[in-house]
Amino acid sequence: MSANAPPAEKASKSPLIRRAAPRVGFVSLGCPKALVDSERILTRLRSEGYEISPDYDGADVVVVNTCGFIDSAKRESLDAIGEALSENGRVIVTGCLGVEEQRIRAEHPGVLAVTGPHQYEQVVNAVHEAVPPQHDPYVDLVPAEGLRLTPRHYAYLKISEGCNNRCSFCIIPGLRGDLASRQASDVLREAERLVKAGVKELLVISQDTSAYGLDLKYAPSRWKDREVRARFLDLCKELGEFGAWVRLHYVYPYPHVDEVIPLMAEGKILPYMDIPFQHASPAVLKAMRRPAHQEKTLERIKSWRQVCPDLALRSTFIVGFPGETDADFEMLLDWLREAGLNRVGCFKYEPVEGAVANALPGAVPEEVKEERWHRFMAVQQEVSRDILAGKVGQTVDVLIDEVDEEGALGRSKWDAPEIDGSVFLNGDTGLSAGDIVTATIAHADEYDLWGER
Repeated sequence: MSANAPPAEKASKSPLIRRAAPRVGFVSLGCPKALVDSERILTRLRSEGYEISPDYDGADVVVVNTCGFIDSAKRESLDAIGEALSENGRVIVTGCLGVEEQRIRAEHPGVLAVTGPHQYEQVVNAVHEAVPPQHDPYVDLVPAEGLRLTPRHYAYLKISEGCNNRCSFCIIPGLRGDLASRQASDVLREAERLVKAGVKELLVISQDTSAYGLDLKYAPSRWKDREVRARFLDLCKELGEFGAWVRLHYVYPYPHVDEVIPLMAEGKILPYMDIPFQHASPAVLKAMRRPAHQEKTLERIKSWRQVCPDLALRSTFIVGFPGETDADFEMLLDWLREAGLNRVGCFKYEPVEGAVANALPGAVPEEVKEERWHRFMAVQQEVSRDILAGKVGQTVDVLIDEVDEEGALGRSKWDAPEIDGSVFLNGDTGLSAGDIVTATIAHADEYDLWGER
């Protein structure tokens, strides 16, 4: 000790040296709904004084948020758990694969804890047990909008959990339960915080967005100076007042969806809907336990575009579903050409453990699935190329996602992040992520647009 050290009784009044905060690593797999779960867990942990480690080496424990929808996703999740154990050794597992705890522990007996989807408290408690929190409310501050895993200028807004549908190929209700909607006021408060924090685009998500509020019997809740019902249309109206882009995902085409199209025509919310049609053949849709009136769906798409000509529709389809015949597939291709969907994803049918569809007769050979997938994508490329060629010469708003030394990359109102196309602004290096600019479309291919300012 130095000869000039203060007396002991005075030294005891000096500020305490804080120990290094415990650090948590995080691996988030799966869909945007799982990403929102990860954000909620991270926000809670950060508010308790934990720091987030960007790598395995610096983490005291690693949380792996898994996907368990199809076998390939389960394999990816199990591999990610194995990697985390190899690189760090202290791993907590959560998410959809967490419902198969025995399978996880059989392959990775060293995991510290396993929890299921959206079990936030259990995950946090498991972290507490592995690495006790060290919280200082004067130092450990969390932004009001919480921590997010998306760029600052857009955010996913989850309005409900679970699903009441019982599609034969899907096990989501078994993983996440039946529909459980949030109160409208809770959703709107979160949206307001996000927009105030600089979010320019709200991506509305759930398992079944257009069923929002059904479980609540559309009960109203107090938002500012008025009552707002927990109803799809009412929520969309309110979200449209925040001045941000509002993009609707996972919308089932129930009749009341028609009521939202005028809001898109008015510019209140984006003229964009992500609707999982899955197929067009009545026989296949019946086997999938989906609505089987594809001819009425085409009529409704036409009526929507009469109200909102700018409307962009995105969807996903499954080829090679058990029992799908050549005639069923040809019907799907014809439907695809007539529907003129802007963006489409296609999956080859893959059995999901626990799904009713596994017991259906008429399994389609893998080589036939592969051939149908390529034919499907070729047709959709033609459709997309024609639609995007029609954008050339138009002046559109572009939300900037990235900027580098070659220029800026952004998206139009017709494109969601990571799954749809881009708008390239070559040479525009003076912009920043989150800027919204106008550009005239000069060139297009089957996926992307090139603009000039």
